[in-house]
This record gives sequence, C-alpha cells and structure tokens, in this order.
Amino acid sequence: MKKLLIILLTVFATANIQAQTNEVFDALLKTYVTPDGKLDYKGLRKNKAVLDIYLNQLEETIPSKKWSSKRAKAFWMNAYNAYSIKLIIDSYPLKKLTDIKIKGKNAWKIPFAKVGKKTYSLDYIEHKILRRWHDDPRIHVGINAGSISGPRFPNYAFTAKNIENKLESLMKEFINDSSKNKISLTKVEVSKIFEWYQEDFTSVNSLVDYINKYSNTKVNDDATVSYLTYDWTLNEK
Repeated sequence: MKKLLIILLTVFATANIQAQTNEVFDALLKTYVTPDGKLDYKGLRKNKAVLDIYLNQLEETIPSKKWSSKRAKAFWMNAYNAYSIKLIIDSYPLKKLTDIKIKGKNAWKIPFAKVGKKTYSLDYIEHKILRRWHDDPRIHVGINAGSISGPRFPNYAFTAKNIENKLESLMKEFINDSSKNKISLTKVEVSKIFEWYQEDFTSVNSLVDYINKYSNTKVNDDATVSYLTYDWTLNEK
C-alpha cells in the first residue's frame, strides 16, 4: 500500500498530464492483482477511493478521433477492466459476475461506465467500440470480467507503447494454459471464448490455424474441436 501511495503522489505532482496517463490504474493493478491474475477484491473494496481517482479521469477524458489505434484500444480496454472491477466490488461479496442483475439487466448490459461525459455498458464498449473499430481477436484476452475460466487479469494498465507485446503475451499464455485450453495433436478442447467470438478468430483462417499461431503444441488441420464449460466464479485472491 505504501508503494501505491508513493506512485499516486508522483502522479499528482505531474497533474498537468494526469488525464493522459494510466499511472493510477497501473499502480492499482500492481497492488491488488497477483502476477497470475488473481484479484484482492476485499482490498480493492477497502480502497476503492483509489479506483475512483482513475474512473474520474475516464469520465473527464473525451476520446479523440486523432488518437492512434493503439492508444484508443489501450484506453478502452483499460476502461472496460476498470469498470468491471467497480461493478464487482460494488456488489461484493459476490461469487460470480453473472449473479449481478440491476433492473432486469445483467452485468454487461447495465449502463454505468462513464467515459468522456457519456455512459456506456460493458457490452457497448466491447462490441460497439473495441470489436467494431479495432478488429483484433486478442481483445478477448485483454478485457476481463474477472472469472476463473477467463484469461489472466493483467496486473498492469495497457498503453499505446505496450499493447502489442502485452496482447501477444496474454494470448500465448491463455492458449497454453492447460486449465483453460487442452490442446493435443489430434484434439483441442478450448475455452468457450473461441466459440462465442468464433467469427473474430476465423475471419482470416480456421480456428486451428489461429490456435497454432500461439500454441506450443501444434495441431493437425483435421483435429477435432470442442469447447469447455466456462466457470464464471470470481478469480479471487
């Protein structure tokens, strides 16, 4: 916690560029997310004022059409992850994100994420902004709903400089995680993510081709493909 406070003080000392940087969110993630992607929701809940600092930055930042694709993608992925955390800790204690219902809407359809004076749902950020404008299947290992079956929750903020390397690393790690995907020469049992967003992963080649791009075990072209049951239980520390 002391390290987090020191970083925050440094950020506040350079307040003239505060709205354009991710130091607050990066520090928060490094403090409350383990290297293997487990979240300390109890700690986050006790110190949610720190998260609010970043969310207030998001609310005041109006995304620009002049931003590079990398900067815009990093910005919206950070926003999605930050608001996922907020949704969970506001409803905590909680077993699964799927347990959240507000006025008949599930967690992804609730309009609560404020960015640039507008209010979005997680679904809108994912489907209408990230998927529509960035055409990158790696988005699905970058944005996170905090579930056990999902990709590792990143313990860092995305930036225009790191996003390519981080997404490549996250996808390779996810595909080769035997608790999330089971891959052999003739048979692959993969995450439901690859079924839900199959059109994203197969827009150029087959799903097996995409998996082979990252898998340590290379799969035959005629390998059978099936999908594993998805566990929405929180990835809690």
